[in-house]
Amino acid sequence: VLMFVFLSVSWLLLLLLPQAADGELDHSSQGQGMQLQGDFSLAGFFPLHYTDQQSTGLPALAPCREGVANQHGFHMMQAMRFAVEEINNGSGEQPLLPGVKLGYQLYDVCSEPYSVLAALDLVKQHHQNPALSASHGEINSSKTQTTLAVIGPDSSSRTFAPAALLGAYFIPQISYEASNEQLSNKFTYPSFFRTIPSDKNQVAAIIQVLVRFNWTWIALLGSDNAYGLQGMEGLAKHAPNYGICIAYQGTIPAYRADTVQVMRNVADQVLKAQVGVIVVFSSRTKLKKFLPFIIERNITNKVWIGTEDWSASSLISGIPGVHTIGTVIGVAVKYVAFSGFEEFERRVLEASMQQHNQEDSDGPVDEGNICLQSSDLYSLARMNFSLEEYDITSSFNVYKAVYAVAHALHRTLGCDSGGCSKTHVHPWELLHQLKQVRFSLENSSVYFDVNGNPPTGYDIITWIWRGTDWSMRIIGSFTPDPVSLMVDADQIEWFNRGELREVPLSICSPPCPKGHRKLLTGQHTCCFDCLACPAATFLNKSEPTLCQACLPEQWAPPRSEECLNRTVFLLAWDAPISIALLFFLASCLLMTSSSAVIFLLNLNTPVAKSAGGRTCLLMLAALTAAALSSLCHFGEPSPLACILKQPLFILSVSVVLACVTVRSLQVVCIFKFASKLPPAYDRWAKKHGPEVTIFLVSFIILVISVLRVALNPPRPSQDLNFYPDSMVLECSHTLSAGAGVELGFVSLLSVLCFSFSYMGKDLPANYNEAKCVTFSLMVYMMSWMSCFTLYLISRDQFTMAAYVFATLFSVLAFFAGYFLPKIYIIVLKPQMNTTAHFQNCIQMYTMTKQ
Repeated sequence: VLMFVFLSVSWLLLLLLPQAADGELDHSSQGQGMQLQGDFSLAGFFPLHYTDQQSTGLPALAPCREGVANQHGFHMMQAMRFAVEEINNGSGEQPLLPGVKLGYQLYDVCSEPYSVLAALDLVKQHHQNPALSASHGEINSSKTQTTLAVIGPDSSSRTFAPAALLGAYFIPQISYEASNEQLSNKFTYPSFFRTIPSDKNQVAAIIQVLVRFNWTWIALLGSDNAYGLQGMEGLAKHAPNYGICIAYQGTIPAYRADTVQVMRNVADQVLKAQVGVIVVFSSRTKLKKFLPFIIERNITNKVWIGTEDWSASSLISGIPGVHTIGTVIGVAVKYVAFSGFEEFERRVLEASMQQHNQEDSDGPVDEGNICLQSSDLYSLARMNFSLEEYDITSSFNVYKAVYAVAHALHRTLGCDSGGCSKTHVHPWELLHQLKQVRFSLENSSVYFDVNGNPPTGYDIITWIWRGTDWSMRIIGSFTPDPVSLMVDADQIEWFNRGELREVPLSICSPPCPKGHRKLLTGQHTCCFDCLACPAATFLNKSEPTLCQACLPEQWAPPRSEECLNRTVFLLAWDAPISIALLFFLASCLLMTSSSAVIFLLNLNTPVAKSAGGRTCLLMLAALTAAALSSLCHFGEPSPLACILKQPLFILSVSVVLACVTVRSLQVVCIFKFASKLPPAYDRWAKKHGPEVTIFLVSFIILVISVLRVALNPPRPSQDLNFYPDSMVLECSHTLSAGAGVELGFVSLLSVLCFSFSYMGKDLPANYNEAKCVTFSLMVYMMSWMSCFTLYLISRDQFTMAAYVFATLFSVLAFFAGYFLPKIYIIVLKPQMNTTAHFQNCIQMYTMTKQ
């Protein structure tokens, strides 16, 4: 559809062109250099004048030569003439097009309408000459040559319409300064190429400069044309991805009487934005009119980031007072000095001086032709424009463009064998070869990617002032593939900041301290307050506004940027305190087992019988099991250890208490209640009452423990709440309801045991165990009360060790209080382990009672 529109418009404009133009296009002779006859012709679009004209329609336009002569455009035109002369003379780096002469037609495109008219003029040539060819070896005698390719124009705004129009006829076009990224669209502009990098790369370079110096709070200005608007759009789109915020974004209009106040308002907004860095994506002609308003508002001590169109231009550096605005860092097309160009321009100047200021050797220009808008080449040359680095850089882009066409034409004509085999060339054939050219020029590689863009990067430059004397300094470079920026910051002369020369800041809010999250205070992510991250959270650098919670197995102190692994609390087997407890356990097992052997060997002695006989073996076995239950506290908890740990100890202690209680009851009944309840006691004793009672008590506590484990089974668990920075490996449900029932049952047994033992405090010495049993129970209760209290306030290794120690100490207390006196008599006082001694004790007790 777009192609159809352009074709329709082109036909309409062709009809509107003066019919007399057919004989007037060649109003500049070869001697003047604006047109050169050749076998194959190239067109050059160059802005030889600056104009501020506002057109009201086409083609009624004021002549370009009424504007101010454009030094930069003149040098680029000369670069094309120089390249064509080198190729025709065979004096270039590579011999091209043997026997073929290139010609050219040069157009002064001082404004957008003139670039459109120039393109229409070329299209009209193709319609007048459908063969689209020239005869090899002959110079076309027609004043109107058929153009195979176009070099230019200089700006994106002047390129869009010609590129679309020429693309409809597949006429190759290579621009040397049009950098707008939209021109990379091959659907809309199928025959467009360029030797300057795309603005896409320029945006990437500017962003990398901002990132390099940590400038995140900027103002963005752009000229009111395709170059500035598209550049601003690209920068505004990608800047947030790098944490860069745009405090103010303004457009620089074309300078007119009605836009003066708009420019003043833009300058005021820049001042109000309170930024340290200003990025200006503008054409140099529009920026030249705007910067005086910046100087007028006394906006100084800023960093200005410039694009390639103005950062290296003397048109901007020559503005009076511009040295006061601050530091300028710019992106510039890579500088390459090509030999012979300066000498070529010097020869042109000498030739112009010999013309004696003639207006035009062929007479005055016919005003009816406004397409070529030719200016007298020598009249421009006599102005003796200085040749600056910026001019040389752009001229080299023109130089490369001409050589790219020459290489493509060389391959199209089949000239590799020393002569050219073809004599007719269509533009689409040249377009096909142009996509494949690859050659080296002045140690610079020249080729085009699929979008028609070159592979080159940029130089990073800065302005250097010595008073009001201006110069440029290359401080780094940027490459687009891969993206890489190299900058030597020491080469930058920052604006005066007292006695220090340091990188200026351009931020909305200072960086948050370590471990503080950002609390946004407005629409920009660069403006924020800082809040410390609480404990158990950390600041993820990828999410600076959120304090993220640590994993359950981790912890973090306040204001942390990372989570730490929790300290794991468990009673390791190889810990020194564990080794000591294991020795203690071994000692308890040795005492209980050796005591069991002693009682087994002396089971029929009076001491063994008075202690309970075979019941003592049961008690010693229960104490052994209670001691072994402490092994469940070592190492990482396992499901079996969690199930056995508490029930095994509770059951063992219950059996011991039941045995002591029954034995104490027997003794009390024999000495105190046998005469009062002889039938009941005899029946209870003869019917195995003691054994049945012990069994029932043990069975009850066993049922309670089994139900507890079945209904609410303890499992290995991680206590993450007791300590903020540690993890306790333990068994679950340690203080459950089932555990409370078990504890209540054991407490009841302890009270009964204590009561019956206390009732026998006045019995014979061999049967009076009140003191020992009371001592054992007191030690047992106090040790466990202390252990439970410690468990409520601490869960570290010391508490776990205290739990094991309480278990073993309880076993030792029962053993020392009940069995140790009897072992002492059996082993060391055998004379007291006789029937006569016991009968004597009983007889003395009876006499005392009487």
